[in-house]
Amino acid sequence: MVATVPPPASEDLGSELPLRGPESSTIAGETDEAGATGEVGGAGVPPRAVGGRRRVTAAPEPAPELSDRELRGALEAILLVVDEPVSELVLAQVLEQPAERIGPMLDEIAAGYTAAGHGFELRRAAGGWRLYTRPEYATYVERFVLDGQSVRLTQAALETLAVVAYKQPVTRSRISAIRGVNCDGVIRTLVTRGLVEECGTETDSGAFLYRTTTLFLEKLGLNTVDELPPLAPFLPDDVEELADATR
Repeated sequence: MVATVPPPASEDLGSELPLRGPESSTIAGETDEAGATGEVGGAGVPPRAVGGRRRVTAAPEPAPELSDRELRGALEAILLVVDEPVSELVLAQVLEQPAERIGPMLDEIAAGYTAAGHGFELRRAAGGWRLYTRPEYATYVERFVLDGQSVRLTQAALETLAVVAYKQPVTRSRISAIRGVNCDGVIRTLVTRGLVEECGTETDSGAFLYRTTTLFLEKLGLNTVDELPPLAPFLPDDVEELADATR
């Protein structure tokens, strides 16, 4: 038989009794400052921010600055795999290096290739940089790449492309008026080849306007269309009469 011991008279079972031990500090911390102690819920529960504010994370460390040798090697590796000219800004972003270091290093690389007499060179074209074979070896490269296949533009396509290059943006009707023949088929060919593209419509007539592409600049080794040679030495003496006739 187990004797029942009555509770002490001084303690009321209906009143809240303070807890003793580790639990007391945890609950007290939650009551005083919600989440301020960082122990609410016990181990394994992430602390809550005071007042609903999120914890500020530290900013990522900046990328280490590459040495000149490392920067040169990284630039050469990228330039070997690009299929179109790449700008200095893009190279700086990819390598996480200051943009002001990219331009001088590319100039140094280009000068080094030229001085060494390599069969290729680094040139600026179409607003970026790319490796090209040297013109003196074009015969051998053409023989290897083409293997007897003709991919040259026709005379009509070359004339049409020249009109677009010097008159851009220009409509098809204007091109046909300058050449004296219908140029719709030739324009479609040039668009298919990626040398010409649409660039909006004419305000008055609503006709499509055409301009040359970055591929055109790349093929000619130009940076902008402003580098095209002047037409004056190739114009006939009666150019003014011809211009009036096409108006």
